[in-house]
Amino acid sequence: MARPKWLFDDSPIDDPMGCGQRAVNFLRRLKHPKSRLPGQQWQLDPWVERLVRRIYSPRDADGQRQVRTVFAMLPRGSRKTSIGAALICLHTFGPERVPNGQVVSAAADAKQALIAYDEALGIIQTMPDVASKLQIRVGTHKIRHPRKGATYESISSDGATQHGRTVNFLLSDEVHSWKKRDLWEALKTSLAKTSESLHIITTTAGRGQENLAYDLVSYARKVASGEIDDPSFLPVLFEPDAGADWRDEAVWHDVNPGLTLGYPDIKGLRAMAREAENRPADRDAFRQYHLNFWPDHATSPFVDMATYDKGSDAIDMDALAGREAWLGVDLSSSGDLTVIIAAFRDGDGFVVVPHFFCPAQNLRARQDASGAPYVRWAADGLITATPGNVVDFRAVEARIRELCELYDVQEIAFDPALARNVLNNLTDDGFPAIEFRQGALSMMPAIAELERSIIAGRLRHGVHPILRFCVANCEVETNSHGHKVRLRKSKRWLSIDGAVAACMAVYRASLGESAGEGSVYDDDGWRDALASFG
Repeated sequence: MARPKWLFDDSPIDDPMGCGQRAVNFLRRLKHPKSRLPGQQWQLDPWVERLVRRIYSPRDADGQRQVRTVFAMLPRGSRKTSIGAALICLHTFGPERVPNGQVVSAAADAKQALIAYDEALGIIQTMPDVASKLQIRVGTHKIRHPRKGATYESISSDGATQHGRTVNFLLSDEVHSWKKRDLWEALKTSLAKTSESLHIITTTAGRGQENLAYDLVSYARKVASGEIDDPSFLPVLFEPDAGADWRDEAVWHDVNPGLTLGYPDIKGLRAMAREAENRPADRDAFRQYHLNFWPDHATSPFVDMATYDKGSDAIDMDALAGREAWLGVDLSSSGDLTVIIAAFRDGDGFVVVPHFFCPAQNLRARQDASGAPYVRWAADGLITATPGNVVDFRAVEARIRELCELYDVQEIAFDPALARNVLNNLTDDGFPAIEFRQGALSMMPAIAELERSIIAGRLRHGVHPILRFCVANCEVETNSHGHKVRLRKSKRWLSIDGAVAACMAVYRASLGESAGEGSVYDDDGWRDALASFG
């Protein structure tokens, strides 16, 4: 169970300069409009006090604050926003303020950004003596300490407009919902301009692996486990073991540090858990947002990604040269990836090797929309970025011809919807190109074959990150007989093209010698599919 024990064990936290105690004293003087404590005192619970002491107390060899980054992953209802707002106050008009300092809270959208601002404003307005000394600019979401020049601002905008700041305290809120990295990069780099800057990152669990939040939680886990030694980075991770029972209330208490203190409401959690028993979508949401399970797949996944990852053994590319191969090609419009999957028979299983294409002008837009690192993928050579804003099919055709020289290609399967010219060019030159329409009749046996090979551990893919991303994004559409007839995106801005092409390539490879005898409609697979419709 990933739970920071030091928050609850009363172990000593050295405070050689008294900065931790100073911060705690300040927080004890705050008030909160929703507080039920005498005088509306801000509720400083023991685990929060320990957290504050751990941030502000330890010093490095130069006497400066040791902790520069805090990554706090807490479920909903754990009062992340309240804690963040109190720390904003600490750095804006409390003892941690610096002359002309910049305090910033940032979020993925304007609505989320206002939550931290409104929380901080509520604290201030509950203390009239403090409010009278501050300039509150509601329209611009700024609060200024005139005497010291310290300013707090809440933002959510394109990162390009945020360069040039000199931020000394940054609260990055709910980073699991951040798709664009521009704002993150602009603000993160600004922290290096000042000494003893502090970055507080708060979030609930996210979904998938190709996003900013997963990069951060992966690093936090390594620091927490001791794999990485980084005393400047403080991981505060409340998450269950992967196999933990989401219905076990002991698990609820382990990952919700305030549950024994009344937040979130235990009866409310019980009610949601009862409803989630019979509603898969509600169950996924309950596990993710209230227990911090980190789903690694679509809401209704095609396959379990832990099972998929069993095919991660490295692929010897040199050993594949000259071997029989079956290609599945999924051409795209400007909004999707184009992919060629080369499938090889490997004993009773398969090896798949993907080749991805994307318009160069669309890389940044796709990265912003999905949160996946398209720009880095292209720089690393995992995507061929063709000039312009649409995929250059000539580059795709050229790659297919190269693969046919490298491998003994038995078949090149195309969805003819966008492939007519490429398919005709290859056919005219004697290449074994066939049509493979992506309707239910042809895709059902293909989806079934890919699924069987993954579940049986017979698919080796080397964990190609883009192919994994595509598979993780897949949901399945079933017919009235319960057969899986089509793959679909879990979100419209995500990509599944690699998974679709893998279905095509693996299925045709599974047919072996008979696969080279013509179109997908010339074998018995479609007849079995047709029969299933009754």
